[in-house]
Amino acid sequence: MKKKYRIAVIAGDGIGPEVLTEGIKVLNKVAELDGGFEFEFTHFPWGCGYYTQYGKMMDEDGLEQLKDFDAIYLGAVGYPGVPDHISLWDLLLKIRKGFDQYVNLRPIKLLNGAPCPLKDVSRDQIDMLVIRENSEGEYAGAGDWLFKGKPHEVVLQTGIFSRNGVERIIRYAYEEARKQGKSLTSISKGNALNYSMVFWDQVFEEVGEEYPDVKTYSYLVDAAAMFFVKQPWRFEIVVTSNLFGDIITDLGAAIAGGLGLAAGANINPTLEFPSMFEPIHGSAPDIAGKNIANPLASIWSASQILDFFGHDDWGKEVLNSIEQVMTEGKVLTPDMGGNSTTQDVGQAVAGSLRNPQALKINE
Repeated sequence: MKKKYRIAVIAGDGIGPEVLTEGIKVLNKVAELDGGFEFEFTHFPWGCGYYTQYGKMMDEDGLEQLKDFDAIYLGAVGYPGVPDHISLWDLLLKIRKGFDQYVNLRPIKLLNGAPCPLKDVSRDQIDMLVIRENSEGEYAGAGDWLFKGKPHEVVLQTGIFSRNGVERIIRYAYEEARKQGKSLTSISKGNALNYSMVFWDQVFEEVGEEYPDVKTYSYLVDAAAMFFVKQPWRFEIVVTSNLFGDIITDLGAAIAGGLGLAAGANINPTLEFPSMFEPIHGSAPDIAGKNIANPLASIWSASQILDFFGHDDWGKEVLNSIEQVMTEGKVLTPDMGGNSTTQDVGQAVAGSLRNPQALKINE
């Protein structure tokens, strides 16, 4: 009997429905070729369009509806007319926090055929995994707005760094570095943020005593940003806070092919709740409905779903197919110098897939 994976689909806004359709196409093709598992997709209409109609980004019992799925596949959130803090806090962050998806995984890997703005950098020199704390820190939502509208108004935005929150993300990163046999770099700002980041650095050193086999480095975030551009090969596994991780992964996306190739996973390691997978490029309302959006980031996030379910061989094969399509250069969307449609690219990737087990037998 086939294993069935139940996936909640929140296509969201703008180009979200377009690119997610192609990711689903690839996942279904993988299931067809493998024969040992299948996917069941359930679609939810939540997002900014839902907000304009009902005054809320998702149903009041949305988390209850989602909690029994094996994974969540998200397209994009945000659209003109809906304030960004509402679209973010009332859907994306609500799910991340409600399901304790405290690990954010963003691969920064230069694939064959991907454009790179850096000179004299080879493919193997941009290959890192950024592990971002995803539940508290600077995005905890704590603070106050005093004397609003007055000449002496004061705004407080409080970063929350708990022992539990900091230690568990750093330990997760150490475990990943040990498993992959790679170095681990912590990115913080302890010289200026004399409480939160000094604490972060301290916990990084404390946990590191349990992992003497893992080679470690620690950089201030401004220096790290410079080295991302000048010497990206310094980084293999990276762990950092919520805000810094948000910023440096967009920088990482820029050096590894652009946001059209940027995927992200929001992981609940305990499996108590579903994890969520998404392209990180946003809703791009200016090109929505034109059938020219690049679906490769959503397809890459589909490969992360396969990895999460334990089908690492298929996750790699999806990336191989993305590379093949980019290297051939015949079927690409306009942002990558081509003139193909979103569906054309999705079909090209799906058509390039080969069963990893069959390939091993042939070898």
